[in-house]
Amino acid sequence: MGKYFGTDGFRGEANADLTFEHAVKIGRFLGWYYGAKEGKKAKVVIGKDTRRSSYMFEYALCTGLMASGADAYIMHVTTTPSVAYIARVDDFDCGIMISASHNPYYDNGIKLLNGNGEKMDEETILKVEDYLDGKVDVPIAAKDEIGRTVDYVAGRNRYIGYLISMSKYSFKDVKVGLDVANGAAWQIAKGVFDALGAKTYVMNDSPDGYNINTDCGSTHIEHLQKFVVEKGLDIGFAYDGDADRCLCVDEKGHVVTGDHILYVYGCYMKERGKLVNNKVVTTVMSNFGLYKAFDKVGIEYDKTDVGDKYVYENMVKTGNRIGGEQSGHIIFSKYATTGDGILTSLKMMEVMLAKEKPMSELIEPVVYYPQVLKNVRVKSKPEAQNDKDVQAAVAKVAEELGDSGRILVRESGTEPVIRVMVEAETDEICEKYVDQVIKVIEEKGHFA
Repeated sequence: MGKYFGTDGFRGEANADLTFEHAVKIGRFLGWYYGAKEGKKAKVVIGKDTRRSSYMFEYALCTGLMASGADAYIMHVTTTPSVAYIARVDDFDCGIMISASHNPYYDNGIKLLNGNGEKMDEETILKVEDYLDGKVDVPIAAKDEIGRTVDYVAGRNRYIGYLISMSKYSFKDVKVGLDVANGAAWQIAKGVFDALGAKTYVMNDSPDGYNINTDCGSTHIEHLQKFVVEKGLDIGFAYDGDADRCLCVDEKGHVVTGDHILYVYGCYMKERGKLVNNKVVTTVMSNFGLYKAFDKVGIEYDKTDVGDKYVYENMVKTGNRIGGEQSGHIIFSKYATTGDGILTSLKMMEVMLAKEKPMSELIEPVVYYPQVLKNVRVKSKPEAQNDKDVQAAVAKVAEELGDSGRILVRESGTEPVIRVMVEAETDEICEKYVDQVIKVIEEKGHFA
């Protein structure tokens, strides 16, 4: 991670941490960089979510791009995966998504994608940061070299058509609930499900610039749980602000996490001989119950660091076809380069209709283990993590848990914090072992 850009872009409070000037400069650099690199006028596609500040950042980015000689194609309010898709299929030099994902409305972010629709490489990101810090100069365009903006709502429509084409089945008479989080999916999700014949019931589809993610969407799944049960729906899907993640609710009102989704679709792929390497890619935060369920059906798994960036890197390297996070970032690498909440919904619908089973039955084999996670503020993360006595305490817990649970101790990527997590058969066992390790961290003087 760089000075400004983390694993999911440059994110912070609008005009406090991430400012209008930052956006202009990012546009300035990218417009010049890709123009010089390709020896022609750069083409950049831009999308945004429904935050009030997204309009400001859109105009700022466009200003910077045009001043450096690039043409900016504006998709308007749309999802992160739609920008990734269009960047790839319509031959753009790069894509930009303005969103802070599941964060509150007053935050915003700038996510950079390469011409393949993938997260931009670290080398280019560092060059952007050097320009933000005034370490390099970028020439300004003049005369006929000055760029322009192009209304590109057609790109969003093309993406909608692509999603519709993904479904192998009609959704006729299936009652589907959608919580679009007053975010980027509000103009897309219902249209896709309606086109496929579903009886669609939508909530939180009136964005006003301030209500994105507010008590709604995948971070507040309890509202969709109630909605599905009260309306007697067959399934419900909840997205976050930029719709790159999806959580589900089964017909009984139970939450279907990203781990459940990986299990359901992983089994479906294996049954059809489509599970390349017989593997599903997870992160270290996936629940122990998922691994136990995979073991029973003979599916293998890789574990990456937390972050869909690392999941995708594994998939590119190994050829694995499905991976994701407990939070609902699911990547189907045959169809997309990033997590796509609406695509995930369509894939869950496909399994239900192909197997003619309700979602509650499909997820039944995944028995979630209780989990206790505690954050410990420390003076030095590496010193605490590498302390031999701390490591011995962790090893002792792992040995005592055996195959009935697991312990994970990891550093926070953004705070001076060590996270100690235990999954076991009861909450009491989890608490006991977490506190046992934290006590050693304290005794060794690592507490901040």
